[in-house]
Amino acid sequence: MFSFFKKKPPPAPPVPATPALEEPSAPPAPPPTRPSFTAPATGGSLIGSALVTPIDIPEPGATPPERQKWVDKLKSSLGKTAGSISTVFGGSLIDEALYEKLEDALLMADAGVPATQYLLTELRRKVNDSGVTHPVALKNILVALLTDLLQPLQKPLVIGEHKPTVIMVAGVNGAGKTTSIGKLTKHLCDHNASVLLAAADTFRAAAREQLGIWADRNLVEIVSQEGGDPAAVSFDAVSAGKARGKDVVLIDTAGRLPTQLHLMEELKKIKRVIQKADGTAPHEVLLVIDGNTGQNALTQVRAFDDALKLTGLIITKLDGTAKGGVIAAIARERPIPVYFIGVGEKLEELETFNAREFAQALLG
Repeated sequence: MFSFFKKKPPPAPPVPATPALEEPSAPPAPPPTRPSFTAPATGGSLIGSALVTPIDIPEPGATPPERQKWVDKLKSSLGKTAGSISTVFGGSLIDEALYEKLEDALLMADAGVPATQYLLTELRRKVNDSGVTHPVALKNILVALLTDLLQPLQKPLVIGEHKPTVIMVAGVNGAGKTTSIGKLTKHLCDHNASVLLAAADTFRAAAREQLGIWADRNLVEIVSQEGGDPAAVSFDAVSAGKARGKDVVLIDTAGRLPTQLHLMEELKKIKRVIQKADGTAPHEVLLVIDGNTGQNALTQVRAFDDALKLTGLIITKLDGTAKGGVIAAIARERPIPVYFIGVGEKLEELETFNAREFAQALLG
């Protein structure tokens, strides 16, 4: 399990000598790479009131054991792709044949033409500038280039600037949208955030029941209507979240394909209605995409971003069958933050995205 929240000072009080949220009894120690959540009673995070609480992304440095377990799982999940790419660097010379093989390997990994061309162009330039001659050094340069390409996607999901923080979640059927909402709810509740779920997916028969199971499991409230209008359910949920003082309102919308234009219009309507309930909402518009869908995932990102102006992505099912390179394609064409990536159905298999970790896992 990983820590979602790290401390961030509240607006400075007029007493300059006292640091905000200082723990006087704690012995001095360097901050850990992945800070643990501290309960409000001991000077920790106050979600939605005084503090902005970003969901944690690991900082450079030594990887803590629990994070290392996650990294190892990610490397194992992307092992087939990493193995295919690594074979390209098995020779002793950097020549045109190597570049051609690398281009094929990146395209086969779903990196897409624009990202592949960008990486190869920059790779050739850096090799010429540095004068390296061994394929292993070439691979190290590629890892650095891919990390830089993915870096804009590494941003934390911030909870607490608004109360409630309204998060609208979209995605096609089967992408893992409702399950991802359940996992987010679990982690938020573990860190003392009060969550209200909205079952605005009235299009799929079992969606309301599935979200209800997650609500019961996490002991949170849910707003739903049998056969109700999705926009009306969303409006009621935001209004209820404000009235009940909730920290987060998570809205599960109907899964749909970008080609289902009438349903995409319904999504736009839901967003407009949410704005009527709270003039600043939705504060986050997330798209859940299945990592197994390859370049089709990029098509989904384009369509949903055009319709909703996405603020973040959750990429699921990056297991042994997923190629993973589509994240490079997204970074090159639609650099929308990837808040989380998932490699399975278990709770601990959803983690914050880290550019260097992913680049190393993808390239082997």
